[in-house]
Amino acid sequence: MIDVARFKPGTGYVTYIASTPEEVWRALTDPAFTRQYFFGFAVEVEPTVGGAYRLKTPDGKVHVRGEVVDWQPPRRFASTWRVESLPGYGDLPDCLVTYDIEVSGEAVKLTMMEQHSWDIPEAILAGGRAGWPKILSSLKSVLETGKPVAMKMEGPPPGMAEAVRKALVEKPWTKEGGTL
Repeated sequence: MIDVARFKPGTGYVTYIASTPEEVWRALTDPAFTRQYFFGFAVEVEPTVGGAYRLKTPDGKVHVRGEVVDWQPPRRFASTWRVESLPGYGDLPDCLVTYDIEVSGEAVKLTMMEQHSWDIPEAILAGGRAGWPKILSSLKSVLETGKPVAMKMEGPPPGMAEAVRKALVEKPWTKEGGTL
């Protein structure tokens, strides 16, 4: 069992979607649906706490691997994330990605949180800060209009790869209470 208490408050995003909790849940957990707004990536989830979580690239390779830590359809879904497809990234500690879904009038409030168990450098956080708003905006668009937002998902921001290399050498997470 994953100790979620080790993850510190992190970066959060909130969006309001003209939809139902059930449809937002489906958008987050159904591979065919995720391909529509997640730039061709497909989420595969074993629907139980402790189940496997995978995010696959359009060609079927595993990009992110993790474990489901909270599964409360259609209200809350959380899993660990470990990016495996980029060199070195898989050696960093897992992060925790949580989606909270609540009714807000005739809409749904979707809150997405990315948390880490170590003092992650800003240059590494920049990757999520560049990607998550695009992904969540596209999810909202697909649910409301049937079409994803026409934009390009770009590679890691400048400085991110160097920050990962530096972290892998220094391993700051081992200095913060032990190896994770």
